[in-house]
Amino acid sequence: MKSISVVVPAYNEDERLPASLSCILSYLGEGGYAYEVLVVDDGSTDSTADAVERLIRTGAENLSLLRGEENRGKGYSVRRGVLASSNEYVLFTDADLSTPIEELEKLARALDEGADIAIASRALPGSEIKVRQNWLRERMGKIFNLILRAIGLTRFKDTQCGFKMFRGEAARDLFGRSRLDGFAFDMEILFLARKFGYSVREIPVVWVNSPNSRVSALSDPVDMLIDALRVRWINFRGMYGSGARGRS
Repeated sequence: MKSISVVVPAYNEDERLPASLSCILSYLGEGGYAYEVLVVDDGSTDSTADAVERLIRTGAENLSLLRGEENRGKGYSVRRGVLASSNEYVLFTDADLSTPIEELEKLARALDEGADIAIASRALPGSEIKVRQNWLRERMGKIFNLILRAIGLTRFKDTQCGFKMFRGEAARDLFGRSRLDGFAFDMEILFLARKFGYSVREIPVVWVNSPNSRVSALSDPVDMLIDALRVRWINFRGMYGSGARGRS
C-alpha cells in the first residue's frame, strides 16, 4: 500500500472541520493506509485551529496543524501543506468534503496505472452530482472553464474541483514552482503539469455541493480571470523555471 499525505486547507471551518477530519482519519485508518493528515489553517478568526489541536490532544493519530497568522488564500495554504508533505501520494481536499474521502480510491487507481496526477471532475460522464450548486455559481464555473480552454490554459472540463491527487515528487515540484495564492491555483498547477510533462487524468466522482462555500459567485471569478492572465505573463517572463521532469 502506498503512503499518502492528505492536505486540508481551512479558513473559519470550526463547525465543519472536526466531522470532516474524523471521517478522513477513520477512513484512512480502517483502510490500512500509511498516512499523514496536514491541516493548514489560513489565518482563521474563529476556533478552527483550536478544534484541530483538540483532536490532536485527544489522540488523533498522524494529524498535524500548520497554523497561519494571516489569511493568505487557498492556493497559498495548499502549497504550504504540499511542500510540508512527505509521502508517496499527496491528496488535497476541501474541508467540507464535497467530494467524499472514499473517492480517493478512484484517483489512486489512476496513479497506480501510471498517471502522475489524477483530478476529480464534476463534468464527465459518470460523475454523480448529488446536490448541485445554485444556477449562478454553476454557470459562472462553466464560463470560467470555457475561457480557460479558449486561451489555451487547460484542456480539462473541470479544473476547480477541490480534490486532486499527485505522486509526491510531482506535487512538490509543481507547488514549488507555483505563484498563485487564490482560488485559481488549481488552473495554474494543471498548466504547469502540462508545461513540465506530467501526465494528468480527469476522473468522474461523486460530489455534493456545500451550501456554505467560501467562493463568491460574483467577485472571485473576476479575480480568477485576472490570475489566468497572470499565469500567461509569469510564464512569458520565464519565472516558472525550466526542465521537464514529468512523463508524457
